Amino acid sequence: MKGTVMEEAPLAVEGYYRWQSVIYDATRWSFLFGRSAVIDRAASLARPKRILEVGCGTGRNLAELGRRFPKAHLTGLDVSSDMLALTEKKMAAERDRVTLVRRRYDEPVNEGGFDLVLCSYALSMFNPGWEESLDCAVRDLAPGGVFALVDFHGSRFGWFRRWMGVNHVRMERHLLPGLEGRFETLVNEKHAAYGGVWEWVIYAGKKIQLT
Repeated sequence: MKGTVMEEAPLAVEGYYRWQSVIYDATRWSFLFGRSAVIDRAASLARPKRILEVGCGTGRNLAELGRRFPKAHLTGLDVSSDMLALTEKKMAAERDRVTLVRRRYDEPVNEGGFDLVLCSYALSMFNPGWEESLDCAVRDLAPGGVFALVDFHGSRFGWFRRWMGVNHVRMERHLLPGLEGRFETLVNEKHAAYGGVWEWVIYAGKKIQLT
């Protein structure tokens, strides 16, 4: 894949996704809600020519972004080599406009180089590191660029939060304050899943212009 960069990935997450990658697309539809909706919200706010997806996984969202924005260059970042291998296969027909990067999101990918940064069910897994990743997104966005997120928010059930923690997901309603402190909020939606077992959010914000 054009421009692929390989760096050392966190071993725990790399091992987790080594087997999860096999079943990911077949199983995640049942609880990763709003992935198409967040792209809809982003499309209503921007016509990006340069897109970064943080935590691109199997490439499901990159493929949809490619269809929605057929002239955009797409960059996908993930820590899992197994997930990126699936992305590479899925995006083979678009290889001339796709760059894949394997590493943590602890440094900007291309400072000021993206019109849209998307994070789909990834930021809640960056523990520690979610605040650092948001700072990177701010730096990666061009002036007026849009950051869009869909992710887990919280749950009133301690047993569920603990179970999600075993799966590397933090659900403590901590993401929205960090987002609202860094972006001009354009979309902020909270949704309940399975009668309120957990909450998930769609957020979109514009890079704040410094004067």
